[in-house]
Amino acid sequence: MAGTPPEPPPIRVVLPNAEAVTGRLYERRQTPDGWVYRVAVPAWQNTPEGAVEPAWYVVWVKAPDHVRPVDGISYDDVATTRLPPPSTVREILGERRPSGWVLQKLDGGRGPGRGVVHAVDCEEAPAGAPVLTLDKALDAAEHPGTRLCSLCGAAAELDPVLRGFDHGGD
Repeated sequence: MAGTPPEPPPIRVVLPNAEAVTGRLYERRQTPDGWVYRVAVPAWQNTPEGAVEPAWYVVWVKAPDHVRPVDGISYDDVATTRLPPPSTVREILGERRPSGWVLQKLDGGRGPGRGVVHAVDCEEAPAGAPVLTLDKALDAAEHPGTRLCSLCGAAAELDPVLRGFDHGGD
């Protein structure tokens, strides 16, 4: 019949007691920890009239721990979702640094006195300091006596915004 989807291919599903039953494979999905397969295994259910009829129990199982291919069966047409490949930029540069900045208050933290604005992951940043948004970091940096850390790059990131991009070459 036209428009009728093909029946999902058979697959061997390994039950917790190590018994294997033939089920149907509906979907495969890659996760950071490996692959999971959405399978249906045969079961039985009671009808309201008191009869027993076949039914399918659909569940996600970890592959290859709980599934085995059936010899001679192609799984090429099974819906498969892969994780996106890592970007070339991320492969070269590594993971992105966390966003945000923190203010290290000097002089005991009394009033708007002296301070240093650091990137969140700077080794010199105070532990437990609240994370500042860009606007809050710029506000803090405009206070007299506050400087931007050059060790972690806060100065390189925030100076152009404070001074304006078009004045950088003067």
